[in-house]
Amino acid sequence: MDPVDVAVLLTVFGSVLTFGGAAVWALNWAVQNGQFENFQRGALSIFDVDEPVGQATDYFPGEAPPPAAS
Repeated sequence: MDPVDVAVLLTVFGSVLTFGGAAVWALNWAVQNGQFENFQRGALSIFDVDEPVGQATDYFPGEAPPPAAS
């Protein structure tokens, strides 16, 4: 193996170890901070009074908005 091959190999393995370690660290942080405790609350956090759960308020440009639910 010439020096270029060794450099490429070390770069690839170093990157795999770095990004793999970062992924493990991020997962550990998320578990310790309760990010996986209540998925339902997180799923509903994007809704508010102007865009209630289950009511479509978005529409494709050029089409009429969806009718309001009664």
